[in-house]
Formats: sequence, C-alpha cells, structure tokens
Amino acid sequence: MKTSEEIKRILWEGANELRGSMDASKYKDYMLGLMFYKFLSDRTLDYFRKFAELGEVPQEKVVEEYTACFENDEYKDLFIENIKTTLGYVIQPNCLYQTWLQKIEDNTFEVDDVSNSLSEFERLIVGTKDVNDFKGLFSSSIIDVSNTALGEDLNKRSKNIKSLISLFSDLDMISLQNGDVLGDTYEYLIGMFASDAGKKAGEFYTPRQVSEVMAQIVAKSTEFHKSHPSIYDPTVGSASLLLTVRKHLDGDVQDDLHYYGQEFNTETYNLTRMNLLLHGIRPEKMTIKNGNTLAQDWPEDPERPNEGVQFDIVVMNPPYSDKKWNSREDIPLKVNDPRFADFGVLPPSSKGDFAYLMHGLYHLGQKGTMAIVLPHGVLFRGGAEAEIRKRLVDKNQIDAIIGLPSNLFTNTGIPVCIIILKKNRTLGEPIQIIDASKNFVKVGKNNVLQEKDIAKIVDACIYKTEIAGYSHVTTIDEIKKNEYNLNIPRYVEDVNKDIPQDVEAHVYGGILYKNLEGLTLLNQLAKDTLESSYKEIRAGYIDFVKPTEEISRDIFENKNVQALFNNLHDSLQEYIQKWWKQLLHSNSDKNLVHVKETMLYDMKELLKRVGVVDPYEGYQIIAELWKTTLTHDLECILEKGFYEGAKLTKPNMVKKTKNKKTYMVQEGWIGEVIPNELLSKTLFSAEREHLNSIKSQLDRNIDALNEAIDKALEEGTLEYDVLYECLEKEVTGEAKRKFVKKHITNELKNYEKNSEEYVLLKETEAILEQKSSIDKIYKEAEVELNNLVSNKFSQLTNAEIEHLVYCKWFDGIEEAFTKILKNSIQSEIDVIAMLRERYEDTLQDMDEEIARLEESLETLLQDLVVIE
Repeated sequence: MKTSEEIKRILWEGANELRGSMDASKYKDYMLGLMFYKFLSDRTLDYFRKFAELGEVPQEKVVEEYTACFENDEYKDLFIENIKTTLGYVIQPNCLYQTWLQKIEDNTFEVDDVSNSLSEFERLIVGTKDVNDFKGLFSSSIIDVSNTALGEDLNKRSKNIKSLISLFSDLDMISLQNGDVLGDTYEYLIGMFASDAGKKAGEFYTPRQVSEVMAQIVAKSTEFHKSHPSIYDPTVGSASLLLTVRKHLDGDVQDDLHYYGQEFNTETYNLTRMNLLLHGIRPEKMTIKNGNTLAQDWPEDPERPNEGVQFDIVVMNPPYSDKKWNSREDIPLKVNDPRFADFGVLPPSSKGDFAYLMHGLYHLGQKGTMAIVLPHGVLFRGGAEAEIRKRLVDKNQIDAIIGLPSNLFTNTGIPVCIIILKKNRTLGEPIQIIDASKNFVKVGKNNVLQEKDIAKIVDACIYKTEIAGYSHVTTIDEIKKNEYNLNIPRYVEDVNKDIPQDVEAHVYGGILYKNLEGLTLLNQLAKDTLESSYKEIRAGYIDFVKPTEEISRDIFENKNVQALFNNLHDSLQEYIQKWWKQLLHSNSDKNLVHVKETMLYDMKELLKRVGVVDPYEGYQIIAELWKTTLTHDLECILEKGFYEGAKLTKPNMVKKTKNKKTYMVQEGWIGEVIPNELLSKTLFSAEREHLNSIKSQLDRNIDALNEAIDKALEEGTLEYDVLYECLEKEVTGEAKRKFVKKHITNELKNYEKNSEEYVLLKETEAILEQKSSIDKIYKEAEVELNNLVSNKFSQLTNAEIEHLVYCKWFDGIEEAFTKILKNSIQSEIDVIAMLRERYEDTLQDMDEEIARLEESLETLLQDLVVIE
C-alpha cells in the first residue's frame, strides 16, 4: 500500500519533473485542477457503482455500464437528471478521466480531449442545484492546454499533459478521501507549490506553522453556537486556514460547521472550492464568494439587511499594507461604512492592514475568537492607525499579540504578528503579549517554527502565563502609560543570561557568591553537594576546593539527582506502557490528529509533574516520533489491522549497471512498518554476527590493500618501483587507487623467485585474492541473511510483531529524555567551570607574571653581545 507520505512524495517529484520552466504559481492550477477532475470522475463512477448495484466488478465494467446508460434513449434524460440532483454535476462517459487514460493507452489521446471535456462539464452544470459550487472550476484561464509554457509545439504539449494525467492514474480518490488523505495531499501540494512560487505564494497560501498557531488558539478559545457553528476567512486564499482550524475542532462541531470565505483572485477562488470539496466538505456547508472583500460588505444576514453575518471564528492572512485597499472600486469607502463607523476613522489609504482587521472584527460573534496576521507596523504606527489601536484597546477587544520570527513566509522576509481579538472579554482582563521571534529553526532560506515552539505560543496565549524574556501579561493601564503603543519590545524585555564581569574577583580572586544563585537546578537538587564544593574566602566571595570533574561526579551521584532520574524513568515507563496499549489497539475509527494531540498533551503534563525538564523539549521528542514514525506506521496499521499491517512489505528495488546501462531489479522485500535492519538485529542475531565477522575480515583486508597502494604511490620506495605499474591508470596516465591482478602476474615474470621484488608482488597478489575470496563469501552471507529477513515477514508471530514494533516506536525515547535532563544539569556545571577559569588569574598574579617576564627579559638583554 502507499501511505500518504509516499503519495505526496511521488506526486511532488512528478510535478517537478513535468513542469519544466513553467512558473510554480501557474503550474499548480494545471496539476491541482486535473487532480480534482480525477476526483470528480472517481466520485461519479463510485456513485454509479452503488446506484446500479454492480458490486466489486472491475472499473472497466463500471465505465461500460455507465456508457450504456447514456446510450439508452429511453431513460437517458432521467438518468442524467438523477446524477445532477445527487452529485451536482454530470460527466459524460467520453469525458471521464478514465476515458482519457484509456485513450492514452490506445495512443488515440489528443490535447483537445481535455479542453472539450472541461467545456462539456461546464455546459452540463447549468440547471443543477449546485451550479455555484462547480461552475468555473475548469475555465480556460485555469487549465489552458494551448499555453506554450506546457510545450512549444502541439506534440510536446500533448506529451506533457499525458504525463500529468497519468500521474494520478493509480490513485483511488474515493478511498483516499475517506481517510482525508486526499485533502491532506492536496494541501501538501499547495504548500510545496507555494514554497517554489516565491512572492506569488502570498496570494494563495499561509505557511502551515502560522496556520497551526492561529488555528489552535481559536479552536481552544471559542464557544460555538450549538446549532450553527461557523467560520469565516475574508481573504480565504486556498482555504488552508479554514481547514487547519477544522482539524483541531471536536467531531460534532466539524460535522455541523459552515465555511464562509471570499477571494479576489478567480484562480485562487477555484482552488479554495476544490480544496474544501476534496476534504469532504459538502457543498451546502460552504459559501465561498469570488469578490473584493473590502469593496462591499459580505456576507450580509438575509433576515437583517445591512447587517453583517456574525461568525464563531474569523481567521485571515490579508495582503500586508495593501496600498490599493480603497482604490480598486469606483466609489471609495467612507467612514460611515458599518464596519468602520465604530472607530470614527478610516485606515490610511496607503496601508490597508486595519481595514481588513476592522472588517473581520465586524463579523465576529459576541462569543467568538478572531486571529489575523499583520505586519508589526500596526502595533506602533501613528495617525489614523493610532486612533484605531486606541479604540481597540479601550473597547477591550484585543486578547493577545504574538510576535513571530522573520522570514517565515515565502513571499516576504518581514517579521509579522498575530493579533487575537474577542468581543466578550471581562472588564479589566489583561492582554497577553508574546515575543516568539527567537524561537525557530532554519530550514533552507526560511525560518520554521517547530512543534514545541507552536505549543509554547499556544499555551502562553491561552493560559496567559508570564515568562521572563518571552511573554508578559499587561494591563490596560500599562498600555495607556505607553500611549497605546503596542510595540512588543516595550512589554517583553530580553533576558541577558550572561554573567557580568566582577572587578573585585579579577583583582583579588574568588567568585562572587551571588553568581551561584543563578544555578537554579543545582541549588534545587544538590545544594548540599554544591556547598561542600567551595569555601568562603572573604565576605561575599567563595573559592571551589574540588576539581570541576569531581564536582560534576558528586552532583550526578547526589541522592536527589539520582531520585530525579529514577522518577523520570518510572514516569516515562508508565507513559510508554499507557500509549503502547492504546496504539496497539488502534482501529480505523481512530482520529489520528486527536490521538497525536492527546499523546503530546500527556507528555507535557508528565514533564510538568516531574519538574526540571523543559516540557516543550519533551513535547518535541514525541512530535518528532509522530513525524518520522507513528503517522506512517499507524496509517498502515489502521487500514490492515495491527498484525497484518505490521507485516506489510514492498519490493526492494536496487540499481544495477550492465554494459553502461542502468536498470532497476528487485532484491527481496522491505518492511513497510518493521525495518529490515531491526528484524535482522532482533531475530537473526547469530547470522548477523557471522556476517559482521566476515565484514571485519574484509575491512582488515581492505586496510592492508590501501596500505600497499599508499606505498606504491610513494616515490623513491621499493614498492613504488615494483607496484606502481600494477595500478590501474586513467586515460591521462594518472594512477588510480586500484591494483590490476593481470598487471601483477605480468610483473612477476620480470623478477627471480624469492627475490625481494618477487615476494612483494606475491604478497600483494595474495591480498587481492584474499579480498576477492572474502568479498564473495560476504556477499553470499549477505544475500542469505536478506533472504531470511524477507521471508520472515509473512511468518512473524503476533508476539514477535509486538516486540519489534514496540522496539521501533519506543526504544531510545528514555535515552533522549535522560539526555535533556543531563544536559540541563551539565550546563550549570559548565557555568562553574567558566567562572573558575574567568577568575583563575588575579590582577596580582598577572602583575607577578609581568614582573617575572621583565626580569627574564633583563637577564637576556645583559647576556647579549654586540659583534662589530
């Protein structure tokens, strides 16, 4: 089976191979559009299979029966009307994606087959109940098969389009949609195209980690209307924000949620609709409009004209500092527009940031939550923006401000902030200000938030925690004292962790006792051991009486430290056993997103109870386990069941070369869930030991051969005189690091037996023969072991499977956590070493050293003799 990660990789590699020089922001329309059309075709045949009660017949038979219904004049019209009513669209048999594939196979496919099919799809939509959901999805501006960027002539365009169509041929879109794999794959491809599209990516994509921060906060902060939960993105792009929020909502809310969005760019508007439909969102649950969000307020409540619809959640990533926000239409907006009237002022015409915020806030329900991404300038710029900011603070509608790292987005390097807004905040409730700008890792050209960074931001925002140098819970009064300037550095100051130099310690020696107060862990865990390691040399100053290595040993042997390690061990074992049982009994009904979130939450809470270890460092370990292992493995297991899923294998394809031609051949099987290496190591240890012993012999032989080659290349030696001609040569005559056996045989003829040269050649020949022999034995043993492993997968017992999977998932977890704890303690011991080194030499010591050197220099000068 193909897992979601493999499907994503295959499709993206295919996209890169096929698009050539076409701009990524444009090529995405072709690829994602055709992917969606394949979904609609699969959906059509899936519906017809059930309608006609065909059962599990081959797809070719389904297409044949479907075609027959269209050719039957008696009930053709009734049949088409039935499909329109049920699906909201109709695809004629000759326009099915499967028909394109058959024509490609028969060499009868033409480029016009695509354009004609898409035009026919548009024509047949007219008169259906879901006309607004499907109309315009495949307009020629989106999939233009005549575009020369697809190929400079008809033959090249045809070849490229056929390759693109074939890319999706093996994907069953219906089964993939059932597990939301299809929607996730679509989202993944949008993200990958965005990373390649540069500045144009901002038109259709919000980076995943930014979406995650916003989504988790609004999902955890919102009290939904029980009857009609709703979410709105006024600058919806590809709908990635809406869908990320959905992922973090309870199942019952997801089922009832209605999605609203507006998008100015027509191609992106179509991308939005496709994305939502692929995620299994029914047409009646989505209301998406193609239009200018700010030009005319939308959506309006049909029961209350001129009043905006109120939503439980509003999320948006609008164009930054939009200079044309009020000049795209003939009639500019006025301050009396209901969206701006409460503020008494319009945003500046050259910067539309607050216009988008005010629009979103206008549509936010009284118990809802809004999250918007904006440039930092909105926090401190003056003029009309200052007035708007003052009004937001005075109305108590800002809940949190989060400063993010720079260079998170592909279309801009500027740092941005997320502003969280609510309308139902209690009087005097503080505002949380977070500076997360330094928490990221570098990936290529961009900065990326890790899972632990996202979790820390969300927790600090939801629980309004005060963390030195990271977050500050500010009051309205404090903001007023700052004249409503919300610039983050005014509220969150950098924490200087450097220990300042102490002049007295430099002059007289010793270490300032106060410096030890910063050793939080050591004072908490091993204060007695720490105190026994130093003595007071004068008031306020100490000196260590033990070497740092001895202090380190004593601290790690301290009973409290040992108890902490034991507590961590016991807690981790309890956690692992709990989650092993839950994952062992996973079934297809499991929501993996929920399982992952719960497992991460449990780890965070465990480490808070243990103390000392940073909960977010442990959180990241489990997040990485999901990323690298659990997501893939659980997909396999959920589809087939634990024991059958764990046995899954795929062909081990290796590259071979013969007659300068490269080809792939299968050599055994590779485990999908259980790695061959782990199975071999666990169940065939004796065979592995035998293989390793042969490998050791081979390595010794190779070392001897390399030593002989080194000597053969060293001019002026006997080895050079005798062995150099035995080395293989480049065309240029330069020697390679490889002996040729027949050259050695020829050279032997030039020397008498038992001569020094003859013996040297025979020894080299023996090394070569031995290497060849051992190499053959090694390859045979390796093949034998690989065959044992390949054949073992189908024969694995349930007990063996449990042991192997447990080892894969959880071996090394405790070591990783223990390392974090050790590093935390060691970092404070390193401070002790640093302080000792810093103040080791006093001013007096340096003066004495200078005096000694001056005396030595004077003596040296006296001994000098001038010779004329």
